[in-house]
Amino acid sequence: MTPDRIEKQVILPAPLQAVWHAVADAGQFGTWFGVRFDGPFAAGATVTGHIVPTRMDPDIARLQQPYAGAAFALQVDQIVPMRRIAFRWHPFAVEPGIDYAAEPMTLIVFALEPVADGTRLTITESGFDQLPPARRARAYAANDGGWTMQTRLIATYLAGGPSGPKTGQATTGQGTT
Repeated sequence: MTPDRIEKQVILPAPLQAVWHAVADAGQFGTWFGVRFDGPFAAGATVTGHIVPTRMDPDIARLQQPYAGAAFALQVDQIVPMRRIAFRWHPFAVEPGIDYAAEPMTLIVFALEPVADGTRLTITESGFDQLPPARRARAYAANDGGWTMQTRLIATYLAGGPSGPKTGQATTGQGTT
């Protein structure tokens, strides 16, 4: 049975404001995540992104390369400045020629909390139980591994990786609920 929810946490030794901009600014988000968006994140907006392999980690970039240029949409569900930003998307919607528009979307929440060592970033994606059974397990597995990689990428970005602000090093703690 495929779980409904993925949760990953990382403690980023960076100020809350720097982490907030890394997740809430479409340009910064795209730099570490590996996507170029067509506009800014705004509550209620849908932005289209095209996959561009990240410059933060060559191994992860190689995994993204087969999908380079692929388009996907993010619906910006909610923005609570300095606390959380939430998106909806079609998870692992990468097969050419398949229209995923009729499928339910999952909800991704980036929640920020100041902690003694910097900022705790919790990334949660839920709603896998609503996906078509034929895609559910594959989408869950791809995104579970993908979010683990993304915690590394944002840490590298905030530590001053290519085009990122230098704010410190990060440690990750991964958990799935």
